[in-house]
Amino acid sequence: MTGRTHDLAAITLLGLVVVVAPIPAVTLGTGLLAVLANQIGGIAPDIDQPTAPLWRNLPIGGLFGKFFGKMLGGHRFLTHSLLGAGLLCILVHLLLVFLHPIMPRINIDLVWAAFSIGVLSHLVMDSFTKEGVPWLLPIPIKFGFPPLKRLRITTGKWGESLLVFPALVAIDIWLCASHYQHIATLIHTHLVQ
Repeated sequence: MTGRTHDLAAITLLGLVVVVAPIPAVTLGTGLLAVLANQIGGIAPDIDQPTAPLWRNLPIGGLFGKFFGKMLGGHRFLTHSLLGAGLLCILVHLLLVFLHPIMPRINIDLVWAAFSIGVLSHLVMDSFTKEGVPWLLPIPIKFGFPPLKRLRITTGKWGESLLVFPALVAIDIWLCASHYQHIATLIHTHLVQ
């Protein structure tokens, strides 16, 4: 999937979790940082690709991308597995624990959960592509849905643009419309005060 689809999928899954799971009171800073972490998590598994959005915005990002890509086994290898996702989430949690003294009012557990949800959404979305994802690495089999490769989506082609992206937008619209009161209460009671 393309970066914009991963961004939308990450925020969609985060929205579903927020509506379904009880959320403790959070500060505005925690809420904003959680959304940012979710968006970073949504593209983080592509750290193994030199042309990923993360690397394009850095002055010598292409060089870092090539280095990390080779170190991580290439695109859709380690970072696109449960093992790699787990390691990535552990590293981010350690970073958040390290940074917590300079941002004591931030609930790092919620920020970390939002990041992890973004990472998970990335793996799920890439499972719908022809390439699939090696969920069970070190077992080198790439899994996809549906199981027949010819029925899966090609990244950046019409299936993603005309089916997947609009479906995610429709889910977000439904989520906001059907849970408006819950979302408004959440914002008013947790973020405004």
